[in-house]
Amino acid sequence: MTEHAESAADDLPEPSGAGRVDVVGTAHVSEHSVAEVESAIEEADPDVVAVELDEGRYRQIKGETPDDLDASDLLRGNTVFQFLAYWMLSYIQTRLGERFDIQPGADMKAAIDTAERLGLGVALVDRDIQTTVQRFWARLSAVEKLTLVGSLAAELGPPLTVGLTFGAVLGGAVAIVAGAFAGSIIVPPGALSGVLPGGVGTTVAGLLDTLLVICVVALAVGIPIAAVLTRFRGGEEVEEFDMERLTDTDVVSAMMEEFRQFSPGGAEALIDERDAFIAHRLVALREAGYHVVAVVGAGHREGIERYLDDPDSLPPMESLVGTESGRRVSLYKAVGYGFGFVFLAFFGLLILGGASQAVLLKLFVALVAVNAVLAGGLAKVAGAHWSSALAAGAFGWLTSLFPLLAAGWFAGYVELKYISVNISDIATLNEILNDQESPIMDLLARMRQVPLFRLILVVALTNVGSAVASYVVFPVLIPYISSDIGGMAGVSRLLWQGVREGTQILVGVL
Repeated sequence: MTEHAESAADDLPEPSGAGRVDVVGTAHVSEHSVAEVESAIEEADPDVVAVELDEGRYRQIKGETPDDLDASDLLRGNTVFQFLAYWMLSYIQTRLGERFDIQPGADMKAAIDTAERLGLGVALVDRDIQTTVQRFWARLSAVEKLTLVGSLAAELGPPLTVGLTFGAVLGGAVAIVAGAFAGSIIVPPGALSGVLPGGVGTTVAGLLDTLLVICVVALAVGIPIAAVLTRFRGGEEVEEFDMERLTDTDVVSAMMEEFRQFSPGGAEALIDERDAFIAHRLVALREAGYHVVAVVGAGHREGIERYLDDPDSLPPMESLVGTESGRRVSLYKAVGYGFGFVFLAFFGLLILGGASQAVLLKLFVALVAVNAVLAGGLAKVAGAHWSSALAAGAFGWLTSLFPLLAAGWFAGYVELKYISVNISDIATLNEILNDQESPIMDLLARMRQVPLFRLILVVALTNVGSAVASYVVFPVLIPYISSDIGGMAGVSRLLWQGVREGTQILVGVL
């Protein structure tokens, strides 16, 4: 559905010719707002009730199966992170609704139900949620994005527990990789040979070394993470809110100003642009001769009314729709392309330097193999089916040479053959996060059973595995792989020879 298309709710009656808009500002989680909405509509007796919804959210409120989430979009670019932003916004509203014992969006449902009971038209005047979230994410700075993701992670449990858990998982990965390529790090292999007989001492020493590495990494990484999450994990001040005051102009303005200080760009996409978009729709209805009661969040009321009073100040509708490109220079993409160029230059210079086919083949096979093990292995850890994990392993090496071809895409597309994702999965994830009693690992295990979360996890861990294989493990393996040509010294010699040959060719062409 395009931004200008009419939805199933926009089957409007003939206008009465009144040409007027009354704006009702509500709190989406307030029982008081529900009664206020019903009363305002009944007293005004308008032609149309306009609600701050797009078609996807309207269908969700009506109890229909929502299908406004394009799973394939989640496999491309920054959409995975946009999902996190959408999840965070949804989670905040869900928590507020639970604390005040009301279903989020009850005000909008009341407006729709009242309009239908009175035989009035219903107009959906908000921008498509996916467009809003995409533009919201694109406007956030790197620090703001980390803050948003950190706030979501902080909801998993006590900060220290969350930090140590993530640190222990990372420590396990470090211990495995380090043990494979560097041997024992803390406990010498023969440290227990005089205490335990035979190879038992060596085995126990290896296990003890692994355990100590995990503990050291867990503490080194977990404690700083816990310190950061402590800042993100807010108190229970929300309980002190007087919900009847939440629609008061001064209170709402203060809250909007606080959010604007956190992220001016995010506030522009989430508040200002939607004020203008909704006002465009309302002005069009007013000019068509409709008497409209517009039910919107209290934070939008002032901006919308300002535009209704001065329609000429509205920005062009074209500037409010479509995707946001974000910064022209993306550090993430620049680093990705940089690594891709390094790998292509590495193999290109070896060829120019006269490396034998056997050496080139051995290096390439090693690149493919380590990518297959780590990308495919982490995809399986994420819960991928075997065919998805095999796809991750088979195409992992492409991420190194061609950054636009992320290994996670291949794994994700194959995984979609086995699972069906839906935007209602976010509600399931919110329920799991609200369980404050279960251990973190149990919460993560339950979240992994939710199709949408598992798809995101498969895509993310596949890409992480491929990146670690290409940029960490493969460089470590190069001296062992190229031992028959002198290890790193032999590789360096071939690279410098390639540089000289390449320079001569370039000079000759010029």
